[in-house]
Amino acid sequence: MVLVKDLAKIIEEKAPKFLKEDFDNVGLMVGDKNKEVNTVLLALDCTKEVIKEAVENNVDLIITHHPLIFKKPKSIISGDLLGDKVIDLIKNDINLYSCHTNLDSAKGGINDMLLELLNLKHSKIIESSSIKGFEDCGLGRIVDLEEVIELDEIINKLKKRLNMKNMRVVRGAKNINKLAVINGSGQDFFYTAKELGVNCIITGDTTYHFASDFKEYGINIIDAGHFSTEWLAFIKSLEFLKNKFKDIKFIISEKCEDPYDFI
Repeated sequence: MVLVKDLAKIIEEKAPKFLKEDFDNVGLMVGDKNKEVNTVLLALDCTKEVIKEAVENNVDLIITHHPLIFKKPKSIISGDLLGDKVIDLIKNDINLYSCHTNLDSAKGGINDMLLELLNLKHSKIIESSSIKGFEDCGLGRIVDLEEVIELDEIINKLKKRLNMKNMRVVRGAKNINKLAVINGSGQDFFYTAKELGVNCIITGDTTYHFASDFKEYGINIIDAGHFSTEWLAFIKSLEFLKNKFKDIKFIISEKCEDPYDFI
């Protein structure tokens, strides 16, 4: 018999909670750590559609990347988006666990798996962990390319490997020899990446003024979106659970989708 706490323990061996950013909230969001688990649903976000999917598939545990609860709520009531979700989870006896920036930072976590999907290898971590024994963890990756490539080549690779049709691109230079790859929202690391000599940044959630400035700096930005720089890499980063828990059924959500439409 596998319990929620057993799954949490194995996840946290790979992505310890202490690797999370200070603003973050990770771990068991809703439920009972001693609940038996037979079916797990993997999703980037705990949306109402994902909860409905979990109910229809008799799921015992939803594992998400983004936490449902970032800050301590003042109330959990029906008619409120967060309240409705928490109440639905409890009514249907579904546990919810989230591994967010700790999984971003972890060795073999989302940032590393994004590179693996793109067939790239990093030479440096942008913000390495200062925790003894975990110096090979941290946020953001620097990639020194073996040869100079054109921007369009890396754009086409992203589209193919991440199953994308559209993305936002800031063209600062035609050729690339050094990349920064930061899953999700990587804008906070742009100037550090610039100081490290990159001429292309792959991330999501870029805002206008950063785009404008970095175009003038001659640095390309490929904004492949928050969702697309995390979803497939999130699934890949948790594949090891299937080998650890062979009797558990793992379902990849079909309702997990990018909230943005590109038209």
